[in-house]
Amino acid sequence: MTEPAKPLVRHFQEELEQLKTRLLEMGGQAEENVRLAVMGLVDRDHAIIDRVMKGDEPLNNLHIEIDNRCFTLLALYQPMAADLRTIVAAVKINTDLERVGDLAVNIAEAARRYASHAPVKKLIDIPRMASIAQAMLRDSLDAFVRRDLALAQAVLNEDDRLDALKTPIFRELLTYMLQDPSTIEPALDLILVSRHLERIGDHATNVAEDVIFIVSARDVRHHAGEGA
Repeated sequence: MTEPAKPLVRHFQEELEQLKTRLLEMGGQAEENVRLAVMGLVDRDHAIIDRVMKGDEPLNNLHIEIDNRCFTLLALYQPMAADLRTIVAAVKINTDLERVGDLAVNIAEAARRYASHAPVKKLIDIPRMASIAQAMLRDSLDAFVRRDLALAQAVLNEDDRLDALKTPIFRELLTYMLQDPSTIEPALDLILVSRHLERIGDHATNVAEDVIFIVSARDVRHHAGEGA
């Protein structure tokens, strides 16, 4: 009676690995869109900005496909324990990645508006925020695939560093706005971009919290600063 179950288990594991692969692909696309959006902002490159604004459809298609994969796995195999947690977390991670894609488009929209004004300042802290947010996203997905608790916790710790950059950006831009009213509109767009990058870090944090839930069955959403 046990022999027929072996191909079924093997097929389930293959489908689960394919699900992880597709999530990594989606994460890679989302991260690349963020990178391009910030590049378009810094370089004032309309072609790159337009590319990001028109490039959201592949992410949306992956979002639907991955959800369908998750629901199919749940319906056909009725997984238990860690496998069940993995699939439920994958549904949530899928949503987080789709929202990162939306935030990349929001950054591109702000970049397009910003490029229509004279530069307010040399952009240093915003690219730094983007670099941290992208690394957090990448590491959180690596932690998901590798079931790496230490890496997941490192992502949670990085969120504080990302948040700490937002306040000085706001204060500096507020100073520019008070000194020169013509900078108000573009400075507000830069503040919006910093907020979007902070939100991308929040989504990466969500993924890292899901990893901890998958591996240890612990929900750390409201006390993420505690050690894993």
